[in-house]
This record gives sequence, structure tokens and C-alpha cells, in this order.
Amino acid sequence: MNKLSNLARGAISIATLCMLAAGAQAADPPRQAKMITDWAFQGPNNGFIVAQEKGFYTQAGIDLTIEQGKGSGSTAQLIASKVANFGFADGYVLANGVSKGMDLKMVASVFRRTPTAVITLASSGITTPKMLEGKTIGIPTGSAQFQQWPAFMRGCSLDGSKIKIVNVDPAGAAPAVINGQVDAIAGFAQGWVPSIEIRGSKQASMLWYADCGVNTVSNGIIVHNDFLKAQPALVRDFVAASLKGFLYARQNPEEAALIVKKYQPTSDVAISRRESELSWHSWNTPNTANKPLGWMSDADWASTVEVLKLYGGVANPPDPKTLYTNDFVPTSADFVPPQR
Repeated sequence: MNKLSNLARGAISIATLCMLAAGAQAADPPRQAKMITDWAFQGPNNGFIVAQEKGFYTQAGIDLTIEQGKGSGSTAQLIASKVANFGFADGYVLANGVSKGMDLKMVASVFRRTPTAVITLASSGITTPKMLEGKTIGIPTGSAQFQQWPAFMRGCSLDGSKIKIVNVDPAGAAPAVINGQVDAIAGFAQGWVPSIEIRGSKQASMLWYADCGVNTVSNGIIVHNDFLKAQPALVRDFVAASLKGFLYARQNPEEAALIVKKYQPTSDVAISRRESELSWHSWNTPNTANKPLGWMSDADWASTVEVLKLYGGVANPPDPKTLYTNDFVPTSADFVPPQR
């Protein structure tokens, strides 16, 4: 009896070792993928490099290469051309690109509320949109923010004839308002306000586009539809790991700023942290309340397309439902961000 038991145990042990060895041999190699951010590595887009640094992609079986982008428009074009698998780009830009034939889709949105604002110095005394009348506003004329300016004026009942708009280079926008060359600038608050506050030692005030009814989906993860059909599991795993990176960065802002510094040595840790903090204002909309980060609303996309139609010069915009999917967004409560 004991001899049989010992033999049986030995057989089981050998079988177990064989199964483990076979499993190790059958393990899938890491899946190769490439992504392009919207801009240089900085606070607002830190989730990707945080996920890379913390090993979230590796844990998901993804061997990821991340490259810095040169604007949402450029990133969208590169994903449409299949130069990379994943991109981080603005939803308004995506919709515009799709209207021109790009076969793209957003699979998760991080900035679900537009981060665009009219930015002034607190010392200017401008506290309401109406007080912009009679002032000079600097806006990069090639930007989505410039296209959406009429929607901002309509939403806040401003008289456009009383406001002077001048073109400013994005790199010179913050110095322009600090030095008094313009009364205000319009663009992504998270990109310009930290420079004004920290480098310029000035207090900034913001008049949000969204508060004047400009409800447009901003930055999210975009893919080519061919890639989405061919690699749905990879898309799902990449989305989950990336969103985990953004949520970790929010819980650990100082560590995240140091990670940005590691990947972008010229960055300023204080500015990166402030950029990240400001970007959190754009994570939620009334239509995405208590939904996981990444999840998108029909109403928000419909509004995005409406703004594109009215002010983007697109006579036949795409159906909002063709621009995005929530099928790849994690549903776990762990992915629901803090609500504002």
C-alpha cells in the first residue's frame, strides 16, 4: 500500500514537472507594439511613461516602444498611415481626420472634457468672459482652439467685433501674456498655466471653454480600424495598462513628475507636477460621472461633431458613433477616477 502510494506520488510529481516545463515552453513571447504621444513627454500625458516605468505593459505581455509626438494632427496622420499601432490625440482632431478619410477610432479617452481655456493674469482683473470684450487675445491660428473660438463666443454671448484676435506661436504664448503683449491667450490650460505660475511667478486665471458650452472630447488613445480588428486582445491589454499608468500617476504625482524628468531630462519637476494636476480637471464630464477612466459618452461625441460641423468647416462630418468604442475600456471600479 505504502509502496503504491509512493509510486503514485512520484508519478504525480513527474507529471507536474512535465506540465510546468511544457507551460514554460508554450508561453507566448511579448507582443511588440509602438505608440506615439500627442506631444513631448510631460505632466498631462505621463500615464504612458509611468506605465512603462512601473512595468504595467510588461505585465500585460507587451513590449512597447513609445515615441514623442509633434501635435495631435501629426499623431493622427501617423496612426492613419500605420506608422505606429497606438496614438494619443485630440478627439476633435480625430473627427476632422475621419471626415477627410482617415480610418481611425478612439478606444479610450483620458481628457473627456476639453482642457482649453482663455488664460489671463489674475492681476488683469478679468474674471468673466464678458470682460474679454475690448481686449486682445492671442491664439495659435492653426490650432483646434482657434477653430473653436467662435463656439466659445457664442456660448458666452460675446461680441466678436469687440475682441481682437492675434496669432501667437505656441512657444511664445505664455511669455506674451506675462509681458503684456496680449491681455489673454487661449489654449490648453495644462500646457501654459504652469509656465506662467512657476517660470513667470504670476498668478493665472482661467475661463474654461467647457463652461461656455464647448463640449468636445479631447485626448484619448486612437488606433487604425484595421489594427483594431486584427489585434483586439492587444488593444484591450494596452488600454488597461495605460489607464492604470494615468491613475497611478494621479495617486503618486511627485513620483510621476520624476519619471517625466527621467524620460525628458529638460523638463522641470515642479512644472510637470502642476501640468498633471491641471489635466485632472479634464478627466470627467457630467455625462461620464462615475464611469471608468477611458469610457466615453454618446452626448459628448455628438457635441464634438456638432462643433466641428459649425466651426471646423466640415460640411459632412462623420457619424459620432463611428468615431469611438467603449468595448476595450476596463469596467472595474478600480478604474473610476476621483470625481470633480
